[in-house]
Amino acid sequence: MMETGNDPRVWTRFTPAERIGRSIVYIVSAIAIVWSLQTVEIIPEFLYDAPEQTADLFARMWPFDLKFWPVVWSTLVETFHIATLGTILAILLALPLSFLAARNFTANPILRWIAQFIFVSSRSVNSLIWALLFVAIFGPGALAGVFSIAVRSIGFVGKLFGEALEEAHQGPIEALTATGAPRAAILLKGYWPQAEPAFWSVALLRWDINIRESAVLGLVGAGGIGVALDAALNNLYWDQVGLMLATIFAVVVVTEIVTSFVRSRII
Repeated sequence: MMETGNDPRVWTRFTPAERIGRSIVYIVSAIAIVWSLQTVEIIPEFLYDAPEQTADLFARMWPFDLKFWPVVWSTLVETFHIATLGTILAILLALPLSFLAARNFTANPILRWIAQFIFVSSRSVNSLIWALLFVAIFGPGALAGVFSIAVRSIGFVGKLFGEALEEAHQGPIEALTATGAPRAAILLKGYWPQAEPAFWSVALLRWDINIRESAVLGLVGAGGIGVALDAALNNLYWDQVGLMLATIFAVVVVTEIVTSFVRSRII
């Protein structure tokens, strides 16, 4: 804001309305923090010895029970299968919906709203909640994990790929339309070449995320390494828990490196 008159001009960063708005945000945030601290009900007795308990817990995890490795390996392979099959199923289901959600591809607002509603519904429910639902339907096992990963991923894949379709340049598409090309040719020659890098980037990113999520689905009975982890936790076999946690951490790091390398080669 600039003031004029006999005094020299003074510049301020925010207008009075902006300063009032920022002050309101600060006050509301402070109230929310204080309110949250009061409702969390922190027990000081547990908080004081938390460092000691943490050190004792990690001491129990070492050395790892390497004789348990065959079980870890078999459940880890199942975790990869759950993540991979769930990602593939999600892509197959999300691709048609992403074209329905793209404004430059689908003119009908009702179809676009239906696609967006499915995306929001998929993303709004955590994968563990989906896993509980599918365990109740299919029973415990990897099938429930595959469907929970797939349903959870539809919103992520569909929304990002639909946005990539909306960002496609209209020049090639208009040229194909002017030549009388069929709808399928416009899709394959006009939209797909422009959206293909985004497709592979989204697919690899979601697969990476799904490996992390599928590692814990077994805690609710949806298969994978989480089943063995839950059993070890319940039986207080901390050396087995340490082995599985180290394995999960190593797998997450390796998959992050692999997906980043593949994306750099494709895009």
